[in-house]
Amino acid sequence: MPFRVRRGVRDDRIIGTLTVTPPFDAPILELRGVAKRYGDVEALKRTTLSLGAGVNVLLGPTGSGKSTLLRLLTGLSRPTEGEVLLWGQALTPGTIGPLRRRMGYVIQEGGLFPHMTAAANVTLAARYFGWDAGRIGRRLEELIDLTHFPRDGMARFPAQLSGGQRQRVSLMRALMLGPELLFLDEPLGALDPMIRAELRGDLREIFKVLGQTVVLVTHDLVEAEFFADRVVLLRDGAIVQQGSLRDLVERPAEAFVTRFINAQSRPGPPR
Repeated sequence: MPFRVRRGVRDDRIIGTLTVTPPFDAPILELRGVAKRYGDVEALKRTTLSLGAGVNVLLGPTGSGKSTLLRLLTGLSRPTEGEVLLWGQALTPGTIGPLRRRMGYVIQEGGLFPHMTAAANVTLAARYFGWDAGRIGRRLEELIDLTHFPRDGMARFPAQLSGGQRQRVSLMRALMLGPELLFLDEPLGALDPMIRAELRGDLREIFKVLGQTVVLVTHDLVEAEFFADRVVLLRDGAIVQQGSLRDLVERPAEAFVTRFINAQSRPGPPR
């Protein structure tokens, strides 16, 4: 039977629900035999992976291949071999333009342009694609409300904002065009613990409200536990295990999974 999910509307506010039909876990992103090498360095070993709706967390220690995998999924890096598919369509130089408009990307430490105000950073893509001022203003107001960003902060430059505020601006920029797919690369890594905890809660609520497919990179088990519907654990450029965090805790595929989990404290049992 059909079931109902919330959705984000590209140009307007959330307006309710959309009836869709199963399967809910149909793949949205796929890697088919994908490998990435830089000279003699194999950053990602031959990998086949499918990611569906919900929050997918790419988890692993530094150098495990998480960010390489994310760059391949976004089309910022091309595979040495294999193919990447989004919504069943191969990601190629000929298809990347239209597909990229359906993505939002929050890079490490925000990546804001320092010579532009917060508002100019957020609205850059909309202005590039020719949105009129009224449409831009309405969307900006929606995002300010969604991210709880202070309105008077929109006239400030990145250097005048706190770390948490810069991350909110980066998130607004990624959401400006109403993407169906949101990528986040270590979005909380550079923040102090109190700001990280506050923004973590806001991010989870935003994910729930918008109902987007999310791919989030982190090395932090607490963040994986907090956000993930599905975890993909990597090590040395290869996927070690994937599934729920409970699967990793209770049914580890190898000894490394248990060592990685035990090396990080968790506030409670996985959900």
